Amino acid sequence: MSFNNLDTLYRQVIMDHYKNPRNKGELSDSVTVDMNNPTCGDRIHLTLDVQDGIVQDAKFDGEGCSISMASASMMTQVIKGQPVEKAMKLSEVFSDMMLGKEYDDSIDLGDIEALQGVAKFPARIKCATLSWKAMEKGIGNQSE
Repeated sequence: MSFNNLDTLYRQVIMDHYKNPRNKGELSDSVTVDMNNPTCGDRIHLTLDVQDGIVQDAKFDGEGCSISMASASMMTQVIKGQPVEKAMKLSEVFSDMMLGKEYDDSIDLGDIEALQGVAKFPARIKCATLSWKAMEKGIGNQSE
């Protein structure tokens, strides 16, 4: 597949998650994290149900650019049902990918790979990583 076709496909995946977000909403009796990116105006409200070291469920609400909302949608999909350690590893891999670092590409990121082009736009990296930082904070608070 040519670079232009791949770029178009990635844009379509991002826009699909933005227009049709997965796991949008709020969980009751859950870990709650609110974060924002004042530079861009992105705001995320993340709720996590973590039991026995497993992310049982994850939902988000918020507002912001297509990158931040698509990233939150993708993140909630990929962490649901995962052990906390794997969710944190996914976050580390995603962060490395966003920073243009070498990352463990043996880990299946699914739709999240569509966001790899964001690394070329430093001002947008905070948009893409906002929900991931919220997840790290929520899981960190859970284990304290």
